[in-house]
Amino acid sequence: MSEASAGAPTAKTESARAYRLYVLCMLTAVYTFNFLDRQIMGIMAEPIKADMGLSDTQLGILTGFAFALLYTTLGIPIARLADRWNRVNIVSISLACWSGFTALAGFAQNFTHLALARVGVGIGEAGGTPPSHSLISDLYPKEKRAGALAVFALGIPIGVTLAYFATAYGLSRFGWRATFIALGVPGVLLAVIVKLTIKEPARGGAEEDASKGDDFSAMKAEKPESFFERVLFGVTRIMPKKSQAGAFNELAVLWRAAKHLLSIPSYRAIVIGLTAGSFASYATAAFIVSFFLRSHPDLPLGTLLAWLGVINGTAYVLGVLVGGNLVDRLAMKNKAAYGWVPVVALALNVPFFLGAMWVGNPWLSLLLWWPSHMLTGFYLGPCFALAQTLAPVSIRALSTAIFFFIINFIALGFGSTYVGIVSDIFANQFNLGSAMGLRIALSSVILAGIVSIGGFYYLTRVLPEDWAKATGEKP
Repeated sequence: MSEASAGAPTAKTESARAYRLYVLCMLTAVYTFNFLDRQIMGIMAEPIKADMGLSDTQLGILTGFAFALLYTTLGIPIARLADRWNRVNIVSISLACWSGFTALAGFAQNFTHLALARVGVGIGEAGGTPPSHSLISDLYPKEKRAGALAVFALGIPIGVTLAYFATAYGLSRFGWRATFIALGVPGVLLAVIVKLTIKEPARGGAEEDASKGDDFSAMKAEKPESFFERVLFGVTRIMPKKSQAGAFNELAVLWRAAKHLLSIPSYRAIVIGLTAGSFASYATAAFIVSFFLRSHPDLPLGTLLAWLGVINGTAYVLGVLVGGNLVDRLAMKNKAAYGWVPVVALALNVPFFLGAMWVGNPWLSLLLWWPSHMLTGFYLGPCFALAQTLAPVSIRALSTAIFFFIINFIALGFGSTYVGIVSDIFANQFNLGSAMGLRIALSSVILAGIVSIGGFYYLTRVLPEDWAKATGEKP
């Protein structure tokens, strides 16, 4: 055999690695726009509030419930489609949709217009993450999946960081309306690049036996098997006769897949941990700019946004990367590391978070915000990876969508809305003022962080056995 022949497989392997990395970077860029477009409403809350005369409760609805309403409900049917159809097409169409509605927010004339634009952003973003997770899981084996999905999760801090810097620049020169438009258009262009440069990979291509099917790969539900399925069967009877069988099959298989996933103790544990942690994170992110402007009014808006951008671009990035890669290393010896790493990180976060909320010096508050932000990033990669590894190959996009449905309905839908309502109550009914009302409301979300610690501790107890069942490895 010649040296050229011997070297051919190596060259092919290197090319595959380069392409795999390219796809990961592109999907991370898509996720970056996901959070950039999601975050700018909260960052520009104070100028929008002043321009339109909105209350904290209305701001909470715009950053939470209005966005989450269709984002959560459409995520599951779109994920079901992604488990069957071309995932690259779904990601590119979704990106173009939410970016377009972000731009339209710049033309809003009242609260209703803004709410409708946010609903549109939520519709688009519903099709972004589940198919992306599924694509990455078909390119990276389970041993490297937490690290790869941690890189994907960097889209959160990078997107938020860009949102801070871009809005600081946009607000100082063009105002909030033009900023919405300027940040929405590039996402449409990225959607075209994704469509033209990424190919749909084989499903289960990173598994040791990609040819082996699972219970859901060819499941057909022809007759109802439970009371709830009989209800679903009855609902489909109102549809045209030729569509009834197909509609019932889709609904029943979806129901059976959800039951299967939620019957796994470890899956329930990550849902609890991630939901509670995200409740605190989303609630804080929506009002952190307002908090600093009210509690530390001498801090210029441009300076504040620049520092918050730096913190997101360093602390949170470091937390996400360290968390994912640390779990990949430690889990080689003990799968319980998927739970222990988030437990320790979230416990350490408590004093830093409360300190940032209550110290009187704005610079000390920002200094404490750095480690707090870093520690909250530790659990993303491990949770994303487990949602894929525990799920059968044929329902991986659905797996992500189901836990995002639960997480975002509660965390994204009600986190910021809760803070807005509590802030108005303490500010107005207890006459504490808007600054103190918001400080109390934000501080109270630490209780959600404690619940999150409990969820991840439960994960440490149940994961080794569930991992063995899902992968065939010894616990």
